[in-house]
This record gives sequence, structure tokens and C-alpha cells, in this order.
Amino acid sequence: MIVVTVIALLAAIAMPNIQRARERSQSDRMLQDLRLLNAAVDQYAIDNNKRQGQKYAWTDLQAYIKTGTQLYAAFPANGRGPTDLLGNRYRSTRIIDEPPPGSGDISLNASTFTVLSDVAPADFWSPYGVW
Repeated sequence: MIVVTVIALLAAIAMPNIQRARERSQSDRMLQDLRLLNAAVDQYAIDNNKRQGQKYAWTDLQAYIKTGTQLYAAFPANGRGPTDLLGNRYRSTRIIDEPPPGSGDISLNASTFTVLSDVAPADFWSPYGVW
């Protein structure tokens, strides 16, 4: 009985730390996705002679994401933006080099930020920001 109690106590101590580590790894993954999407916008603009202020579609960026990856698979067939690990869409003005104030060309959805804000504060997402 004592052994069961000790194991239960250790599990109760470990669970919050395990959850926090999981949220932190999700944050790291989403930050990497933001970097890849931002690089895809830049590469698309260079390859297609697009200038600041010109529009792009999410489907234009898919060609610049490695096939077979989870980010590539996150692009829906209807042309809407890709989703993050929590199922919220990444945000963008879809205009080259015209981000909304306080964020980058591609930014994190505010709903995702709210869920992960305890492990990834606003400065963690810099320079992409939350929109």
C-alpha cells in the first residue's frame, strides 16, 4: 500500500512538468513552421519577381515546403492557410512584406498563443508575432 502511495505521489509531481514540456515542444515546432513559411514567402517572391505589396496565395507557398512533412500536409486542398499543431490557421495578410503591426509576414493565431502563453510568452514568437 505504501508503494502505491509513493508511486501516486511521484506521478502527481511529474504530470505538470510533463505537460509543460509537451507544450514547450509544440511551441518550438510552431516557431519552426513560422520560419519555414516566412522563408517560403521570401523564396516565392524572389523566384516570381514579386515586389513588396504584391499578393500571394497560400497555394503558391506549398511548392516551397518539403513534401511529405507535416507542414506540407497542413495545407488544405481548398487553398486556405495551413494549420498549426492545435488546428488553428497560421495568419497572414498574404501581401509580400506588408505585415500587420507588431508581427511578421506570417504570424501565429491568437487562439494558439492563448493556449501556449504560459510556456511561450509574446517575445518567444518574435519577429513573427501574434495576430
